[in-house]
Amino acid sequence: MELFQNFIEKNGLIVGFLIVGIVAFLSELFSKKVLKGYMPGSAIAILVGLVLAYFGGVISGGEKGIADLPLLKGVGTFGGSMFRDFTIVATAMGASFVIMKKAGVLGFISLIFGIILFFVLGVALAWIWGYRDALSLCTIGAGACTYIVGPVTGAALGANSEIIALSIAIGVFKAILVTILTPLLAKKVGLTNPAAAMAFGGLMGTNSGVSAGLAATDPALVPYGAVTATFYTGLGCLLCPSLFYLMLDWVF
Repeated sequence: MELFQNFIEKNGLIVGFLIVGIVAFLSELFSKKVLKGYMPGSAIAILVGLVLAYFGGVISGGEKGIADLPLLKGVGTFGGSMFRDFTIVATAMGASFVIMKKAGVLGFISLIFGIILFFVLGVALAWIWGYRDALSLCTIGAGACTYIVGPVTGAALGANSEIIALSIAIGVFKAILVTILTPLLAKKVGLTNPAAAMAFGGLMGTNSGVSAGLAATDPALVPYGAVTATFYTGLGCLLCPSLFYLMLDWVF
């Protein structure tokens, strides 16, 4: 057992690949044999991953899910931002610049509409929670855009840790919903081509959620959705602590 533990600790990344591979294989098998393909295997794997992350966090008392368990720390490396960004860059090799250029106007419109839509929804949610000051409303509204825009806005405006935590929570919740629901609803909403993927990335904005959701739908669509989702984050970090905050401060 000691030799086994030493082997796993020294080869954490390989163990991470193995665990994710087993979860993906069993999820695909469950999808085909039990659900008859009604729910994509990738969506099931995502749900299983979230459940494992929750129980891993409860057992270890840490903040990284099952990656906080010594024997499974390689999962944290495999599931980190480095590999995520690497896969996005790798899939971008198949992206067509001509198609991206044609969908540029559509992507820009969806980008502006998406930021305004989720910011307003976030502000409305903060209002329901009982917040009335522009600083709190703006920070939580920014969190509804993405869990990156929220803390950036909060830090820029001087929000307290409680408000920043809420902005991150609402952004993470949004990312999880986008990740799970995208492969389930893709065909129904016409998310089957690069132009639609760019519009989708601009509307949703959450880079991790859009990338994971599109990867579960069609890996070829990932770079198109990721490019507008990335601009969404940058534009949100510019608009939320400046123009949007001034507007809220004037109104409230």
